[in-house]
Amino acid sequence: MIKNDQWETELEILKTIIAKTELVETNKWGGCVYVYNNKNVIGVGGFKKFFTLWFFNGAFLKDEKEHLINSNEGVTKSLRQWRFTSKEEINEKEILAYIREAIDNEKQEKIIKPEKTKSEVIIPTLLQNELNSDGDLKEAYLKFSPYKQKEFIEYIETAKREETKLSRIEKIKPMILNNIGLNDKYR
Repeated sequence: MIKNDQWETELEILKTIIAKTELVETNKWGGCVYVYNNKNVIGVGGFKKFFTLWFFNGAFLKDEKEHLINSNEGVTKSLRQWRFTSKEEINEKEILAYIREAIDNEKQEKIIKPEKTKSEVIIPTLLQNELNSDGDLKEAYLKFSPYKQKEFIEYIETAKREETKLSRIEKIKPMILNNIGLNDKYR
């Protein structure tokens, strides 16, 4: 967000409209954000060519008047902006309708949860050979969470020489068989 006074009057008009709702004004990320039960609902800000009212979960708004845009298509999942270029574009009745709908959506807990990226664990060949040749070791290894399996893999793979990798495998075999994670003693 550009820090300038270009839209000072217009932003004050938006803030006056928002003050008519149950939202609470806070300051986050250097900008003005309005929350309901500590959940971000809307924000206001001024940029070089426009000032904006953005809805953190705007994807759930009906937007029958088609005011909202996704400012970063393909990246932003739920954030939507309503851009203005003059105070004449500010329609209090329409803005309040959108804000009330956003508050109702927040009360209903309509949110888009961030997608967790599940990275596939690739077992190095040297370790895979050991697991294949020892059924007990393989069974014990598979009982570990993917996070702990990854710790073992990274420990082996950070060695540069193959003989160091092999010695590290030998070192962790008893740990795996005794169900002891690589970094358990530090937890």
